[in-house]
Amino acid sequence: MSESTLFKDNLNAALAANFGRAIQQVYADFDAVGFAAHIAPQLPPLELKERVAVFTAALHDFLPEDYGTAVAILLQVLHPETPPEEGLFNNDLGWALWSVAHFVEVHGLDDFDLSLAAMHAITKRFSCEFAIRPFLVRYPQQTLAVLDGWTADPSPHVRRLVSEGTRPRLPWGMRLNQFIADPTPTLALLDKLKDDPSDYVRRSVANHLNDITKDNPDLALAALRRWNEGEPSPETAWITRHALRSLVKAGHPEALALMGFGEAQVALSQVTVEPATIRLGDTFTLRFVLHNETAVDQNLVIDYVVDFVKANGRTSPKVFKLKTAVLPAHDTLAVTKNHTIKPITTRRYYPGTHRIAVQVNGQILGGAAFELENGD
Repeated sequence: MSESTLFKDNLNAALAANFGRAIQQVYADFDAVGFAAHIAPQLPPLELKERVAVFTAALHDFLPEDYGTAVAILLQVLHPETPPEEGLFNNDLGWALWSVAHFVEVHGLDDFDLSLAAMHAITKRFSCEFAIRPFLVRYPQQTLAVLDGWTADPSPHVRRLVSEGTRPRLPWGMRLNQFIADPTPTLALLDKLKDDPSDYVRRSVANHLNDITKDNPDLALAALRRWNEGEPSPETAWITRHALRSLVKAGHPEALALMGFGEAQVALSQVTVEPATIRLGDTFTLRFVLHNETAVDQNLVIDYVVDFVKANGRTSPKVFKLKTAVLPAHDTLAVTKNHTIKPITTRRYYPGTHRIAVQVNGQILGGAAFELENGD
């Protein structure tokens, strides 16, 4: 996929034609031409997940009505297992396989055993992290029992599904409210995956824990304290840092302490923001100096917080990562940061006074301000 290609554009008429021919090779009665012709005219106005749904609906319309027969045909189309270090889309049908997983998600809820077996095969080629979530809602205990066994599966893709598929707040996926309320069942799975030999799996474990910190920080911290007892491995230390990134940005004292950052005993001085007045698209420069007031070196997490003005004139804070540093005893550290106020899809800017605060180890030490003017 080229850098300029939108994800949705990979689900196109050519893919429908290729996918149809691939199915026809294993199921001679499949109408590959009709399949592609049915899909192609529907795609142009649709976004990514809507296009997946069109492919899935076409599979349902053109394959045999019996779910088991249809799934058996689709499993024959799967390409060889994807190596862990390679992406999901590095083959001709990679994007089409999303609709295979979605087919199981939409049409397989009434056949638990067959659908879980299908997901076990599909996820080695394309993740079933979305597909498994309705099964966790309808069959929580049964699905968790299967996933518990999958924590020891030889495939890192299957082991990753255990973590990624049960994430309470998986991006693009349905929220699993039962695990938002009580993540204890998923923490039991993560306990078995925290030392996984695959970085691919451990990254998912860290992201899952970061999800948990948003609703149940005490439970996430308790798990990480347990994992870090004694001499934690470098892999566990990495999981800890990555899992606590949201709490660290928020200045959570226990999270900072777990990562070795105590209460900062530093003085802030020479805080400036230049220019004092900017417009959308301009860049301001934040400068300040930190002084270690103690006779010991200090580990510091240095961030800055921008209070963005909202439509009603109130402000909403956003924490931006700046750097971590070891500040020697009685030493000083000069910090400079350039920040461009550029349009982004997740924020609308409004004119007014925007305050900037310097945050060190979760503590607001002081700051300055700039004025954002209308661009007219």
